[in-house]
Amino acid sequence: MTTDQLRATVPPAAPRWAVRAAHATALLTVPSGVWRLLLAIGHPAGYTAAGYHALIPDGWAASYVIVLSVGSELLALLTLGLVRPWGEVLPRWLPRFGGRAVHPRTATVTAALGALALTAVWTPFAFWWLVPHHDMTPLGHTLVGFVYLPLAFWGPLVGLLTLAYHRRRAAVA
Repeated sequence: MTTDQLRATVPPAAPRWAVRAAHATALLTVPSGVWRLLLAIGHPAGYTAAGYHALIPDGWAASYVIVLSVGSELLALLTLGLVRPWGEVLPRWLPRFGGRAVHPRTATVTAALGALALTAVWTPFAFWWLVPHHDMTPLGHTLVGFVYLPLAFWGPLVGLLTLAYHRRRAAVA
């Protein structure tokens, strides 16, 4: 295989802006995750006593909050696959699938659906301050608004990264 043929089969590197956006996307879930972890360990984190006990009535609710926080961060970290080599060829250490090429259409469609879902779920949090929350302290209401506001950017950023991934992988095909 000549160098030109090899170059034609390797996708170009992700643009610098896309790499930065992917890393930023992975960080967007951290503030809300830390806030939820505070709730899970028993800190009211801005809720009144009654509001906290209504939200976290028992140990199972705390477990759910921990799983939600860790799961959100893992999903956000998957965004890095749109700019890293493991988004093109799965790492060899993965059982059964390691070393296999990622089909560009599969990755693009999955990421695009994720971007749409994230946008639909988190965009309403941009309007957090418009809704009164009687089970929260005024400072807690402001705090929660600020820790969840970054999530409103999660879906649109994944959408932009998906488009960049698609364009980069289509350039090879």
